[in-house]
Amino acid sequence: MGNPKFRNLEYPGRSPVAAPNGMASTSHPLSTQAAIRVLQDGGNALDAAIAAAAVQGVVEPQSTGIGGDCFVLYAPAGKQDIIAFNGSGRAPAGLSSEGLLETGISKIDLTSPHAVTIPGAVDAWVRLNRDHGRTDLARLLAPAIEYARDGYPITQRVSKDFALAAPRLDADARAVFCPGGNPVGLGERHAQPALARTLELIAAKGRDGFYKGEVADDILAKLNSLGGMQTQDDFNQAGGDYVTPISAPFRGQTIWQCPPNGQGVIALMLLNIMSDIPTFGDDPLSVDRIHHEIEAGRLAYRDRNAVLADPDQVNVPVNHMLQPEYAATLRDMIKPDIRIDPMPASQLTSHASTVYISVVDRDRNVCSFINTLFWGFGSGIMAPKSGVLLQNRGAGFVVDPNHPNGVQPNKRPLHTIIPGMATKDGRPTLCFGVMGGDYQAFGHMQLLTRMYDYGMDIQMAQDTARFFPHPFADSVEVEAPISEDIRNTLRQRGHPIKPASRPIGGSQAIAIDWHTGLLTAGSDPRKDGCAMGY
Repeated sequence: MGNPKFRNLEYPGRSPVAAPNGMASTSHPLSTQAAIRVLQDGGNALDAAIAAAAVQGVVEPQSTGIGGDCFVLYAPAGKQDIIAFNGSGRAPAGLSSEGLLETGISKIDLTSPHAVTIPGAVDAWVRLNRDHGRTDLARLLAPAIEYARDGYPITQRVSKDFALAAPRLDADARAVFCPGGNPVGLGERHAQPALARTLELIAAKGRDGFYKGEVADDILAKLNSLGGMQTQDDFNQAGGDYVTPISAPFRGQTIWQCPPNGQGVIALMLLNIMSDIPTFGDDPLSVDRIHHEIEAGRLAYRDRNAVLADPDQVNVPVNHMLQPEYAATLRDMIKPDIRIDPMPASQLTSHASTVYISVVDRDRNVCSFINTLFWGFGSGIMAPKSGVLLQNRGAGFVVDPNHPNGVQPNKRPLHTIIPGMATKDGRPTLCFGVMGGDYQAFGHMQLLTRMYDYGMDIQMAQDTARFFPHPFADSVEVEAPISEDIRNTLRQRGHPIKPASRPIGGSQAIAIDWHTGLLTAGSDPRKDGCAMGY
């Protein structure tokens, strides 16, 4: 990457964090601290990531939790193979597009019980800890249990997210997060004793503490009372899969992603497109560069919405999507000074938000770990006795039996969460991830190009203003630092520019320098978190 740029220390900002032994970067300080303690106590990077995710499910409950899913990339020290795990849940066996259409449902609402796929996070934690961890699961869950039982502080970004997402909460969830009628506020101490008890059951019984017994009974009773079709057999059959990661070259690195049903292939497509587009100077926020990134995003997400689905049930043309020739075809569609309008239909064929955690340990095991409920507070549905908030990943389905991403029994929906990793000469050089729902694939491209094309350090690349062409609305959101002059020029090129409704995404990353042995990390200022090392 060469020598990175230095930020002007007279302006607000933060410097990258450097350390010789281990490093963790998450979106909440208590989560980062939990990960570092695990590393210092002899746990490895995967152990630390699980501990951090468990804490975040308590202290950032609007973003993640045991009622959600996770994806993981893991690079064991001294081995060249990247391990990928898909911990996303499936639709109930009794749910289908045909059945929903017969009852008059043509779209799955965010708060519908049909949006609740069978949670995959706990199964993933247990499996990965058993197969690759060093530390007992009960030890990893102990910090989360303590915060849930005894209380934790509501931080700034969490308080804003609470206020924004609270209207989606059902009565049981409102009783926990809006006990006085309003969302728990900034600086208040908050506890979730029912969730603490559930985490204790998982610590004692492992997978059975969640998928069987009183916790499963509570979840199923709640969902079934709302018309959900989830059953105990669905919970018995729930389980993640080790999958073969996919990759693409970029600037001398190999960039790794989990394969579909996640959108990692779209991040790689974007990098392929941008690999032969000029930088237009040394500023990633120039009009020409923004224009080309917007158009690349529109083309890539067009393809995502057309074909991305569960590869266990439909053919997803991943190999074709990653061919350099296909990237060149898309790149040639981009006009230098005007928006593509109308956007041509995708020619691909198919046969019928979230927290991110980055951890590297002393031995240089590297873990890229992402865990999610999807929208703020997920579905807003809480199982009252267990305190489990349930995800709404099923809202990512299309209610159309002929669409690749149509709802079908035991099928996984299109998933937005994507952990990332870069390697060179068979060794990991960067462990990274970006939060923010649909933005994530575009965010991977922005983070990597700002580091590798513009020489920004790992923190500066995350600090820089963002923009995003929304894949389901005819608009491009831009963050406040992007000037009005640039916005007006983009409008003249046909782009429907509007101010971002909230900070775009969030990210964490850790870089490994194999020459010095040092670790360098950054954490997104749009979140409450931090990077820490030792």
